[in-house]
Amino acid sequence: MRLYIIRHGETQWNREGRLQGQTDIPLNEKGRAVAQAAARGMREIPFDLAFTSPLSRARETAEIILQDRKVPVIRDRRIEEINFGSMEGCRARDPDGRIVEPFFRTFFENPSCYVPPEGGETIRQLCERTGNFLDELKTREDLKDKTVLAATHGAASRGLLLHITGKPVSEFWGKGVPKNCSVSVAELENGEWILKEQDVCYYENF
Repeated sequence: MRLYIIRHGETQWNREGRLQGQTDIPLNEKGRAVAQAAARGMREIPFDLAFTSPLSRARETAEIILQDRKVPVIRDRRIEEINFGSMEGCRARDPDGRIVEPFFRTFFENPSCYVPPEGGETIRQLCERTGNFLDELKTREDLKDKTVLAATHGAASRGLLLHITGKPVSEFWGKGVPKNCSVSVAELENGEWILKEQDVCYYENF
């Protein structure tokens, strides 16, 4: 199995530096344009199946990437974005991209010590559900030789990669927050996930 993990395109809240989490914010015009550019770069990839977060920004990204291919698209809450609880909608960054919320600084700079806001989700909880998603894929004999797309989110994609690489939560962010519509690729080899590519952009000029 070859798995392509893509982060959704840009939204208005991305542009404004707001915490989206599980709030359902759609793609903006640029987000759709970047997804369309990524789709052109990925047009030769023979996808057999797609999984998507239920949130519209990920669903629409998957639909744009797949274009007119007759590929089943399955919604799976395990690859939904982390829940920021009472802080969703708050500005986490200023217009220059600097982090302004102290709790979010810990989330980004010291993830193993992150404590979520009221009603929110821990990074370990996120990693548990995204890891469960990957473990289930391992057992799917029907997907053994298939090419699969997973349309997800920034933190959720990092949870997936952490499970694949086996690294500790302290290294959750790795190279940082992935760009919108960037792609990481993993292959299932002898029952184990192997990371082949990370944060590849199939588009230019954005």
